[in-house]
Amino acid sequence: MPRTFARKFANGTAMAGSFATKKNREEEASAMIPTVNFARGFAACLAVLTWGGIGSASALDYPTRPVRWIVPYTPGGGTDITARIMAQWLSERLGQQFFIENKPGAGNNIGTEAAIHSPPDGYTLLLVNPANAINTTLYPKLPFNFIGDTAPVAGIMRVPNVMEVNPSVPAKTVAEFIAYAKANPGKINWATSGNGTSVHLSGELFKMMTGVELTNIPYKGSAPALTDLIAGTVQVIFDNMPPSLPHIRAGKLRALAVTTATRSDALPEVPTVAETVPGYEASAFYGMSAPKGTPPEIIDKLNQEINAGLADPKVKARLAELGGMLTPGSPADFGKLVAGETDKWAKVIKEGGVSLE
Repeated sequence: MPRTFARKFANGTAMAGSFATKKNREEEASAMIPTVNFARGFAACLAVLTWGGIGSASALDYPTRPVRWIVPYTPGGGTDITARIMAQWLSERLGQQFFIENKPGAGNNIGTEAAIHSPPDGYTLLLVNPANAINTTLYPKLPFNFIGDTAPVAGIMRVPNVMEVNPSVPAKTVAEFIAYAKANPGKINWATSGNGTSVHLSGELFKMMTGVELTNIPYKGSAPALTDLIAGTVQVIFDNMPPSLPHIRAGKLRALAVTTATRSDALPEVPTVAETVPGYEASAFYGMSAPKGTPPEIIDKLNQEINAGLADPKVKARLAELGGMLTPGSPADFGKLVAGETDKWAKVIKEGGVSLE
């Protein structure tokens, strides 16, 4: 074989081998792509599952440290006592302290804002009450949207207000009071615990539905209002049940009706306003919410434990002393209750021209 041809043959063979090797490598690389993609996909899925598992495990272990429950009122009132009864139950059941932090001010708004702006990790909760439903309309420039910025956890109870009068008032029933008020338009002094409170709006709703004219005398809380009612300075109030019960039982005040849709076990002989004014309902409601974004596993766990507490005889007895009508149910049930109360009081505030002044 001539050298020139041999050299060309050798070069051609080498090039062919090079092309073959390159082709093999490309085929091998192509074959590896599905394997690499599968591995990457598997790793991504594993990561998601792992993080999901960590979240679920964290929720299952919850709580691992003390839990702050904000009550937007001073200690000692019905709202505070309700929270403390349930906090004790939760502490015993879940093995960590649920401690009450009283954070009053600005008509309930300071404590509410503090809770809403806390991390949504289940370690800051809020005691929800009528002011949360009322303030949505009463305060036009709140720095939060209560329904949009919170996650409902559970209802606890409703507490009736009591329509009560000084014994000198010549009315022993709601019907007789309506007739008396219409015969004396604007002459009956109606005590409230301050503009925009549930005590005030219960009376506003009564006025709207019956057409009576009452003169609002606002006080800084129900205690001074009750003092003047007993003295006869004012004639009627739609007060929260707990502070009124001792005076009613002592005969210092006359209960005409309770404001809930059904009669109260605390005053079983007293009718409802709705028995005379169909459709009337006004009551204080209490429950728990958490900042929006709190893991649903934590919300469900708290909901289950609160419902278990509401079924416990000792807890039920303590809440009954406050006149409580228990409201067990799902987080969605409590969310529906809050939304309904918000809509109801918005109409009363707007139609009644209610303001803070």
